[in-house]
Amino acid sequence: MSDIPSTIASKIADLRARFILHERFEPLQARFRMLLEKRLADIAAGRSADAHGIALSGASGTGKSCAMAQLIARARVELAHSSCTEATIISLRVPSPATLKFLGQMILRALGYNLSAERQAWYIWDLARHQLRQRRVLFLHLDEAQDLSSRGTTSELNAVASMLKTLMTDPDWPVGILLSGTEELERILNHDPQLARRMDAVHFAPLSPVAHAPDVVGLIGDYAIRAGLTAAPDSQTIALAERLIHASAFQFGLVIEIIIAAIEAALLEQTLALQARHFALAYEQRSSCSDAFNPFIVNDYHRIDARKVFIREAQ
Repeated sequence: MSDIPSTIASKIADLRARFILHERFEPLQARFRMLLEKRLADIAAGRSADAHGIALSGASGTGKSCAMAQLIARARVELAHSSCTEATIISLRVPSPATLKFLGQMILRALGYNLSAERQAWYIWDLARHQLRQRRVLFLHLDEAQDLSSRGTTSELNAVASMLKTLMTDPDWPVGILLSGTEELERILNHDPQLARRMDAVHFAPLSPVAHAPDVVGLIGDYAIRAGLTAAPDSQTIALAERLIHASAFQFGLVIEIIIAAIEAALLEQTLALQARHFALAYEQRSSCSDAFNPFIVNDYHRIDARKVFIREAQ
């Protein structure tokens, strides 16, 4: 059996694992580094000041989760060489549908603590705070945090805000909170001014075809080289980059996904160059649309809603 599929799969996995530094990441990293340094300074001085956090919001596909994962990975390396080497950061994806009790159980499992019997929510959260202190957790990251208030009721929002504030103001061991999620996450912060003032709000806005197309052209060429391909001239145009941004619903993370999918199509053909037609093929495979609704094929691609799939008839 040919080893071509496994070779291609390995290349694609390497491309997916690569993190792209972009203009929105550096301000996010700067804010977090300051929070981290303040926390370490308080620990070194024996102080127990209230912790603060960051709330990162944006539409699905903007690259929030990848940015947070990179942020936390870098911070863990820094902590390993800091004056507080035993400190750590934990990251969890909020379950859907979410309950505070289940979230508390997830935190305990992430800390290596398994409950031996069914417990009430108040007991689970008391135990979670104790374990966070014992494990010297500086920050707790909750991804898809908008699901903490999936029903959006006042009582639910009050409970979520109260839980987050309790962790950040714990007199024995305050824990910083990192939240990432869709724009619905903003509702949790706006519901409670006390919580909002403890959080730095960061928003990943959609891409602009005019402002970001040149950068996307560079990304296409860079990814092609890393995959062992050349970038054909028709894949290095502003026009193609603008189509790609539209096809990605103006979201940075989806731009990367479609570039990698186009490279996979080129590798499977065993061609030497990444071409514009590979993007059309990648989009068709991704959305199962007809050519009439493929933004890499039609002239009037602006009319296409790239958030929809299986489109074969008039919208």
